[in-house]
Amino acid sequence: MRVTKSMAKKRVAILISGRGSNMTALIEAARSPDYPAEIVLVVSNRPDAAGLASAARAGIATVVIDHRPFGEDREAFERALDDVLRGHRIELVCLAGFMRLLTAWFVARWSGRLINIHPALLPDFKGLHTHSRALAAGVKAHGATVHFVAAEMDSGPIIAQESVSVLDDDTEESLAARVLAVEHRLYPRALRMVAEGGSTATAVPETDFSARGK
Repeated sequence: MRVTKSMAKKRVAILISGRGSNMTALIEAARSPDYPAEIVLVVSNRPDAAGLASAARAGIATVVIDHRPFGEDREAFERALDDVLRGHRIELVCLAGFMRLLTAWFVARWSGRLINIHPALLPDFKGLHTHSRALAAGVKAHGATVHFVAAEMDSGPIIAQESVSVLDDDTEESLAARVLAVEHRLYPRALRMVAEGGSTATAVPETDFSARGK
């Protein structure tokens, strides 16, 4: 369904720390006239993040808020970030390789409007090194999850998931590549759901577990 003037697109910011491949997937999806969200801002905590140049080439405003001058005062950094987001009238925030643990203050302030993508089928394999841990555990299916951010890491309500089969000859690199392809499909779909109001912090998630073993 085409977005009309009465269905204003949600204003979205993406937070990155690196190259932002999921950022690029979101930007590409948002080019569609019927996509219900508009990427209007990309923010990085690292001045050298490669994704900043990609966003600028796409005509999207970019801001750097270097976390280092704030030292260990994480909330002070987040207050500066919050000021920028509110200054750009942001309605939804997507984390895309944003390598900062967020405080309870920031998570509460953006509750229900802050989403993240994680390279595993949550609640399995929270945290880092998900692909190597999946291989070590011998699971038959792995994948990606988009979820609302909660104070506890990788524990917020799930919006959508998609799985891939784990092959007998998979390496960490080959598995990671297939999961990344899933991420690039899943994140735009999940953002669409949230922007259209079809997914909230209390809604039943969309799942695709076709690769899970029986």
